[in-house]
Amino acid sequence: MLSSTRIANVLSGRAALQGIRWLLLSAPARKVLKDQLRALLPAGTAVEPSLKEVRFKPGCKITAHYVALVTNRKSPQGQQIRPVAVTWGAKAYAKHQEEIVGLEKIQAEAATRGVAAPFLGLMADVPEWSMHIQVSPLDARFAQLARLWDPRYVRAMLADVYASADPVPARRPIRNYTITCIRYRINSRHVLRYDPVGPAKGEVVFAKPYLGESGAQAFRVARDVAEWLTERGDGVNCPRPLAYVAQDAVILYPQIFGTPLSEHLRCRSDGLARWLERIGEALQTLHCLPRAVAGPLEVRNFATEVQAIERASSHIPTLLPQMGAAVDALLDRARELHERLPQEPPTFTHRDFKSVHVWLAPDRLTVIDFDRARFADPASDVGAFLANLQWRYAACQLPGVVQAQERFLSGYARGAPKERLLRARLYEAIELVKCAVRRVQLFEDGCVPRMTGMLRRAEAVINDLRVTVGVPVRHQSLESG
Repeated sequence: MLSSTRIANVLSGRAALQGIRWLLLSAPARKVLKDQLRALLPAGTAVEPSLKEVRFKPGCKITAHYVALVTNRKSPQGQQIRPVAVTWGAKAYAKHQEEIVGLEKIQAEAATRGVAAPFLGLMADVPEWSMHIQVSPLDARFAQLARLWDPRYVRAMLADVYASADPVPARRPIRNYTITCIRYRINSRHVLRYDPVGPAKGEVVFAKPYLGESGAQAFRVARDVAEWLTERGDGVNCPRPLAYVAQDAVILYPQIFGTPLSEHLRCRSDGLARWLERIGEALQTLHCLPRAVAGPLEVRNFATEVQAIERASSHIPTLLPQMGAAVDALLDRARELHERLPQEPPTFTHRDFKSVHVWLAPDRLTVIDFDRARFADPASDVGAFLANLQWRYAACQLPGVVQAQERFLSGYARGAPKERLLRARLYEAIELVKCAVRRVQLFEDGCVPRMTGMLRRAEAVINDLRVTVGVPVRHQSLESG
């Protein structure tokens, strides 16, 4: 059985990385989770959770997201997949108790709408271990999520959207939609897919709910960027959102045709080199977007980007002290180098430009997800993409990452200042640090060597850049300890 003392040691970080892995992967811990999930289901229903993502804030909480395979042979649905979120931590548990009235209200709405089934309840608590479980679509911050999972509500919502479109599309009414959860991250972000059912032909729609006014801004940016790119006609597109439904704070997007670049990289598709050049050209086009089109956006700088990475890596010194020291040293060296490099005014930037957000089709290149768009150093997008190529090639154990980066840069560099490309390598380095501390999951086998590998790549980029600008190279030990 789990013990409260052992849980406290894990949450404090005293149990180190082994403690995190024990809480997530050990047979006793998995039994507790499965027992709690089974208690929320009808008798005879089997459930098998699969761990997907973990976040650890030392002394505060651990949040784990699972995908649960639910099987009931007596049910006409047979099997279904449900996302589940689990948190451990006294403060996080107390917060959930404060939210309990709101959670119960959402749970009741989900049951009334029929979107809770086959679950009889969508949350469970294990107080002695400060453990709280939430089953989708439960989320206290996204109260609209339950109705956005309801096929009847979705049918009416989309009917209103299409009826108000200009011009009104010629289409037969859709009788029903199947709803698939693409992403469920409590208190953060969600993505749903709506597939039309029945003889009437209709388009697939994706739904992204937001908090507060952030959805209205994201809609405006995506719409205006899409229109500007269409008018410019440079061969790069972004999906124009169908609508922003204010009462649900949700943006509706059409389906994108093609395949993300990440899949082409994994499969080593033909013509990849030319595509990488075109992606560079596309990013150069985005960086030319006028401020008047982008509208009012927050300004980000190098200091804020480094601070964000420091927050993201706050668990590393606790779990892996020597690696934490190496991360601090790399970020300090990055700050020092940045002060020596020429700067330029901020421009419109994507700020999440990576291979999963670039889609390729025979006749078009499409960039998606402008939610994080801000005014910033355009070199930050270039560096982020260079780091993403390193991440993808390393994950797939593929050769040729340097050549891939060169082809991308050959497309981008036409018309770009040389100083921007120098700063891009610095942004590449800090993005590699971010990959190490955020994208490598703590429960994965070999996570420490993978993290160390990313940090070594970051160190190599910084060392090369120091040589280029004439700064003596320092060597930092990256042993994990």
